[in-house]
Amino acid sequence: MDSDGTQDARGTHARPVPRPAGPADAAATPPRPTRAPGVPPMPDGSAFLAWLRAPRPEAAPGVWRFGYRPRPEQEPERIPARQLLSGAVIAFLVGWLVWSLLWNGYLGGWWVLPLELFTPDSWRHSDDRVGNAFLWYGYYTLIALAIMIVVGRLGRWGEVWRRYGLPAWRRAAPVHERPPPPEEDPAQWNHLRAAGAAEAADRLAAEAGRGLMRDVDHARIARAWQGVRSGRHSLATFTAAVLTDGAAACLHPSGDRDLPGRLARHDLVTGQVRLGATADDPRNPYAYRDTGLALGPDLLGTSLLAVGPAGSGKTASVVWPLAESLCLHALAGRAAVVVVGAAGAGLGPVDAYDVVVRIGNPESVYDLDLYGGTTDPDEAAAVLAEALVGDLADPHPGGDSRRPTTVLAQLLGPYRAVHGRFPSVPELRQLLDGTPGPLGALRKALQDGGQESLLRELDARERQMGHPGDVGGVLADRVALLDRPAFAGFFDTSGQSRPFSLRALDHPVRVRVDLPARGHADASRILARLVLAQFTASVAVREDRSLFACLVLDDATGLITPEAVRGIQRLRSGNAGAVLTLRTLDDVPRPLRGPLLGSLGCRMALSGLTPWDGQDFAEVWGKEWIEARDVTDRQIIAETPAGKAVHMLRRVITGHAPTARAVTVRQVERERWSASELAHGVPPGHAVLSLTTVRGEHAPPLLVDLRG
Repeated sequence: MDSDGTQDARGTHARPVPRPAGPADAAATPPRPTRAPGVPPMPDGSAFLAWLRAPRPEAAPGVWRFGYRPRPEQEPERIPARQLLSGAVIAFLVGWLVWSLLWNGYLGGWWVLPLELFTPDSWRHSDDRVGNAFLWYGYYTLIALAIMIVVGRLGRWGEVWRRYGLPAWRRAAPVHERPPPPEEDPAQWNHLRAAGAAEAADRLAAEAGRGLMRDVDHARIARAWQGVRSGRHSLATFTAAVLTDGAAACLHPSGDRDLPGRLARHDLVTGQVRLGATADDPRNPYAYRDTGLALGPDLLGTSLLAVGPAGSGKTASVVWPLAESLCLHALAGRAAVVVVGAAGAGLGPVDAYDVVVRIGNPESVYDLDLYGGTTDPDEAAAVLAEALVGDLADPHPGGDSRRPTTVLAQLLGPYRAVHGRFPSVPELRQLLDGTPGPLGALRKALQDGGQESLLRELDARERQMGHPGDVGGVLADRVALLDRPAFAGFFDTSGQSRPFSLRALDHPVRVRVDLPARGHADASRILARLVLAQFTASVAVREDRSLFACLVLDDATGLITPEAVRGIQRLRSGNAGAVLTLRTLDDVPRPLRGPLLGSLGCRMALSGLTPWDGQDFAEVWGKEWIEARDVTDRQIIAETPAGKAVHMLRRVITGHAPTARAVTVRQVERERWSASELAHGVPPGHAVLSLTTVRGEHAPPLLVDLRG
């Protein structure tokens, strides 16, 4: 039983053996760390239990919840240190002065009147020296405490203690959490015990204590238990698997229990991957400042677009950590991921994936199914037309590619009816070019088989070939980009290769598609559009939508079409999402920029953005009402020596010259981030990111340090 309780009969999870690294490679590249900080190592069980029991309170969207300590929504008033300490010292001196004046009788004896009124004379004038001392000195202590309380409040001694005293040291020191009680301990698997699987819970708790369980094991078994709760699997099957294999139960079909190495920090309990930290900047809400920034399936389900120039960190800081996180989710049986990028783009090691399709590389074990694994000619024609000429469609939101779809369907349907398969790339090119030989053979086969309806389709195609404006020639030219010697062994439809189909997204599969890096830029864009079109079509017809599906496109240049925007809008309802990156929004047709940014829940603008791109982000992020304070300071000139002395004292305490301040407060509407701020105010290595969860919760645009 795999991680989602199903047997994979397609054979898509087998992996080619990677080429062993030679001595030169070992000398040039240091070994990758086997785990990221915060991930429990093996075989020390105490570290795993500490990780599992760490607090993960509920937080706002995008907050790294592992060990998070909530902050107040509003920033408390923070007094400058110089002013705070000076005020505390002056308050102490004032209190000392008042006590001295009282003690030495300069203010009279009225302050002992309450003692004389409320105590008997026999107490005050008795011969008991100990009793008299206790009575009078107790009263003196009470008066001194009252003075200290008053001057302490005036001098803000409490704030001084919280900022520089023991509480500050305690915050700086590491906090050692106490083990939770057994009924609340997640390492005891109490939800399994409550459902009658006590033996399985005991086995899992024992293996966690001995250090035989990883974070991926915990997430995978929790996912399998969700299948039991939903009724997809039986309790007896789950219990038998756990008692037999322990922490290795319900393995992923690949047999892997972890990735070869990790680049980012992951928390599989919450499903998050940490990308950085929100900057301690006044433009960020106070509750977000200086906290970890993390993404998970709840945010990726609304799709993410990252825009930034080359070298801004899109691949290393965003794409690779997200792809790594999704691969871990796939090993836990929670997700299926397809990562598309140029060969050598740095999308992780080959061993981190189950299927690696290297288009144009003769050593590639897997091929790409040109028709997406479907047997319906109309569906195959729609997907293929989007890949071939989707970028030529009317870029307005209402534009489509119905005419190219019809042309392809007129050829794919008759060909499949005759041959039982779809045409290969050279055969499709000949049919679109109107080569007499293949068309004549196809016509004869249809006539012999009595396929009158399909014969009419072929007749219509032949009539349209001679008309001006026929899109068949354009389709043939685009197919010719795939009919090159470099792709001679790919897109085979005869069944002799191992084509990968995105229909396998019903399983927790990890797929990487390497596009041709050089010399085939147009073909790479066609193939990327093909994968995007097949992905949006496949997730819409999945049977098990509890499995999160995500498509990661390292470079979406030339991929944004009207149909692609509509497909991305439908992903959220199918528990799927997409991660797209662009160097600039100029790579998207102007009429599609607004619909694209509006259909995505997460938008990221990296440093180095142009003002024109910043304007589009500023418009989609909108404006907010803020409280604008206009402050006018007028210096006060002292005329008398006493006034000058007071002004000098104020300058010593506050560090500023005495002024008379006039403050005007008004409500104004201002852009959250202006185009100029996005273009010139985002430091290198930073980004501005807005978030939306699948439940509709929002996070305003946040300035994030991707290196934190």
